[in-house]
This record gives sequence, C-alpha cells and structure tokens, in this order.
Amino acid sequence: MVQSVFSSYRPAWAALAAASLLAACGGGGGGGGGGGFPFVPPAPSPGGSTPSEARPGTLQSCTDLAGKAAFGSTVYTSVSTVAAGALTVAGASTPAPEHCLVQGQMNQRTSSVDGKTYAIGFEMRLPFNWNGRFFYQANGGLDGNVARATGSVGGGAPTTTALHMGFAVISSDAGHSGAQNPTFGIDPQARLDYGYNAVAQLTPMAKNLIAKAYGREPDRSYFGGCSNGGHHAMVAAARFAGQYDGILAGNPGFNLPKAAVAQLYGVQQYARVTTANTPAGKPDLQTAFTPAEMSTVADAVLGRCDALDGAADGIVADVQACTQAFDLARDVPTCSGTRNGSCLTATQKDVLGNIFAGARNSAGTALYSSFPFDAGIKGADWRQWEFSNSQNLDTAAVGFVFSTPPLAPSRPFGIDFALGFSMDADAPTIFASNAVYTESAMSFMTPPNPANLSALRDRGGKLMVYHGTSDAVFSSDDTTRWYEQLHAANGDDASGFARFR
Repeated sequence: MVQSVFSSYRPAWAALAAASLLAACGGGGGGGGGGGFPFVPPAPSPGGSTPSEARPGTLQSCTDLAGKAAFGSTVYTSVSTVAAGALTVAGASTPAPEHCLVQGQMNQRTSSVDGKTYAIGFEMRLPFNWNGRFFYQANGGLDGNVARATGSVGGGAPTTTALHMGFAVISSDAGHSGAQNPTFGIDPQARLDYGYNAVAQLTPMAKNLIAKAYGREPDRSYFGGCSNGGHHAMVAAARFAGQYDGILAGNPGFNLPKAAVAQLYGVQQYARVTTANTPAGKPDLQTAFTPAEMSTVADAVLGRCDALDGAADGIVADVQACTQAFDLARDVPTCSGTRNGSCLTATQKDVLGNIFAGARNSAGTALYSSFPFDAGIKGADWRQWEFSNSQNLDTAAVGFVFSTPPLAPSRPFGIDFALGFSMDADAPTIFASNAVYTESAMSFMTPPNPANLSALRDRGGKLMVYHGTSDAVFSSDDTTRWYEQLHAANGDDASGFARFR
C-alpha cells in the first residue's frame, strides 16, 4: 500500500498515481506495486508551500505550432490533429480525447566517435481540453523508442491515462533509436542523453510548446516512470527539482549499472547448477531451477511469512519480518536423491542464497544489493529476467553502455560475455571514466546524491516511490536503504515530501 502525499495536486494526479500502482512495470524490471491508498492533505514542506490548484485551458494552436513554437536545435517533423477515440497502448485499447499530436527531434548530430547520426526523438500529445498540467512520461529498458505519449506510467495499460485526464504529455527515445540499441553506448553524448540529458533538453522545449499551444506554461508539472523509467524519475527528483512539482518512481533502477552487473553475477551462479546445454552448446540457464523447484521455494516462503502481516492471503506484506523468519537452508527440503521439484540440492541452495544475498567480488565486497525472498519468484516474469534477459539485455547494457571504455566491441557477446565477466577486474568499469567518456555510468545513470532532495523539498515538491518485492532486477532492499538514508538526511522524517511503499 502506498500512502499519498499528492492530494493537494488535485484528483487528476491522484487517479494517475493510483492507476500506475495497479500495473506492473515494463521494459526493465519485474514486479509491480499494489494500488489503492487514501488521500489526505499534506502539510507544507519545510521551507516550501502547498501548490495552488492548476487552471484548465483550451488549445489555441495546433497545426501551426511548428512555426509558433520554434526552439533551439528542434525540428518538428509532424503536427496534426487527432480525433477523440481509442489508442492502442501496451496491446490494449486506451481512450483518448481530441488532441494535437506533435512529433519531432532535438539536437541532431553526427558522432565523432562512431560516425553515427543521433537525435533526441519525441512526441507530445496536447488535449484540446487541458487541465493545466504537464506530464513527462519516462519510458523503460534501454529506451530507443518513442512510445505513445499517453501517460501510462506503470508499464501496463490503465484505461485512465494522463492524456485521458487532460494532461499534456511528452514521450521520448532518450537520444537514440531502437536500431542503435545497445551500440549507442559507444557514443559518449548518447550515454549522457540516455542517463539524464534528454530530460534536461526536452523539459524546456516541452514547456515552450505548451505555452504556444495554450497561451501559457503549465501550472503544474509531473514526472513518472517505472523500472528504468523509475530511474529517470529518481534522477529528475535530484537534477530537475525546479522543473517538476510531483514525481512518481516505480521499481526505480537508480543504481541500474550495479543491478546489471548483479545480473551477470547471477548468470555465473546459475551456470553452476544447469543440467543441460542449449543447441549452441552453452549452459541452459532454464535448467538451473525448474518452475516446480521455484514453486517449492515460494511455497516455503509463504509458509513462513504469509500470516506475519495478520492476513493469510498469499501475499508477503511484512517483508522485514519475513527476512527474519525465512531460512532457505532450513525451510526448503534438501534433495537426498534425484531432483524432482520438491526439493533443492545443497549446491542449488548455495547458488540461490548467493544471489539473494547480493552479488559480490572474490574479496566479498558487495557489488549491488541483497534481495528479499518473495512468493513472486515462481512467476514467469522472474524467470524471464533471471534466465533469459540477464544473458541478453544485461550483457548488452554492461558491455556497451555502462563500462568505460565499452567492453563488448572486443569481446564475445551474450552468455559468453556474462560468463567471462570478472567481478574483480570488470565490475569496477562502471565507475570509470577517461578522456573520451568523461562521466562514468555511475555518474550519468544515478542521482548525484540520492539522499539529498532538499531542492525538491524546499520548493514544496512531492515524491512517491513504490517497489515490488518480486522484482528480479532492481532490489526493493536497495530502495528501502535509500529511503532510510533520505529520512536520516531530513531529521529522521522525510514523509512530508516523500513516501515509499
């Protein structure tokens, strides 16, 4: 359950936040938050004030916006009116009001490093009947795709989107095309655009476009996303606090480079207990733990933890109590013979214990975070990220985007890259920089100081964070530690401007 501190931002934002919490993340992490929460007016933040209500407006210009809304290094490639009707978002039909669709790109250039052409692609949808608000829709994964700008922030397909409620919405590809994934990481500027600079460039452009379309800038501006979109949201809370009044971060991968390295650690661990090879002769990670074996573990977790929150309902809600109550070695049967799905071998327990304790190098130094045991580990989404995406998406991200210099161009790709990745010699490259790549991945991908959100607090801004405990990539333990640090930095109580569940 997420308790809201956004009620002063009016029911439109409340409904948007609630819809996002009912949807699972997409494009970069498993799990999702639970929805349904009360709305009570918050007190003004220390040094800040409670924002006044946004004023509605009517679209004044559309097809002539290309000339009216000229902005530096921006090309509007298409401006058109879209009649009210249904839009397909994430495979589902989503209602949309009559609106103006603007598509374009910013900062087109040719890289001096890889010779490729890059630009920050975007689209904006501006409803004819505007609620006075602006919403930045952060997308997920490695980006590279301008998703429809409707404001479906949870990664699913809620029928009530930001656009449907009257928000002006922007979506972007974060500075590279899908065809350039993951090799855009060879270009230093494309790395920065992906991490934070696309938001820095697009925000003033979008507000200028809104001003020319409606005759004034938005009264309230919001930012939301899940998984890697949650990373974008956390970065926005730190870097662009002056631009956004409310920020929603779901399953935030704000330590994404570390999480990706941890996925490679997982590949190496799972390879220890595979029982078959793929047709290519590589370890078949799907055989490391069968669905039946993971169900056995999940049932053991529920047996110890389900009722700890006071309700035996198949949900582990008291995560901290479960951490103390569940013991993998004790609570899951150890196989005395052939693996049959009802037990784990001693080596399997060692592997799973290592992964949930968190990736480490040979000296025992933590490389990312621990993970909580949860019943969701028996799901298809968890298996997809652990046994498939880890050897494809994560190797691509680490090899091309997060390592300095890029490691993948000179090394085998896929599972071979993961198995050959050194937790001692290669993992530190996410902190490295050089004359060409002047910012490390841990610089351009993470908030400068995640626990210092004083700028957002002092202007009266609000931050809502939720994190599903079954997320296979981004650890809710990591987000919990961040929130504890945020509390400590704010007199042991940050709840006046930030909430996490």
